[in-house]
Amino acid sequence: MKPLLNVDGGELDDEPAELYALADVVHVACGGHAGDDVSMDRVARACAGVGTRVGAHPSYEDREGFGRRAREVAPDVLEASVAAQCARLRDVAARAGVRVASVKPHGALYHAAHAHEEIARACVAGAVRALGATIPIVGPAGGALERAARESGTPFQREAFADRGVRADGSLVPRGEPGALVEDPTIAAARARELAARGDVDTLCIHGDTPGAVVIARAVREALGPKE
Repeated sequence: MKPLLNVDGGELDDEPAELYALADVVHVACGGHAGDDVSMDRVARACAGVGTRVGAHPSYEDREGFGRRAREVAPDVLEASVAAQCARLRDVAARAGVRVASVKPHGALYHAAHAHEEIARACVAGAVRALGATIPIVGPAGGALERAARESGTPFQREAFADRGVRADGSLVPRGEPGALVEDPTIAAARARELAARGDVDTLCIHGDTPGAVVIARAVREALGPKE
């Protein structure tokens, strides 16, 4: 099965709606690093209109740092925060006539949950508390987040990135370093085809705040074929 195309969205006021139409799933910022009820409603209704699924994109509660700074948060506090963010989107999306289809941690929380068992378990427990154990968790393969999801009986979708540079060890080039972002749509599309051919990736991400995100998304969508 070809990978889904997911877009991280609801983070900018001027995101083009075409991004949502190109995606299979839009993971919507739900208040931790960005987003509010107005932006969540806007994205959920736009997705409903074009047949795109809505996912939750919870984060460390760090709007000033856009959720990209490491935090020390007690596991029970983190679980409650993830649950509250997912529940907030769940309720907004329900009013728009859609349901939350997946959960993907954002930024520093994404990387911390991949590396640390306690953080991973807190993320999974928070998502399950708000949405139930049948909603897939999205994240990098082979780490603590995948183990926590599978141990809890929650589906897991292995993710890779079409618009981010990757080191030789498979980790992402940190933002701010040369090569961190892939802004050339031809390169992003070639990367998407390569990852799809491997057969070990369930979903490919494009960030809505990457420069030229719509053009990149068009190229990757064409490389993957029509949306599911």
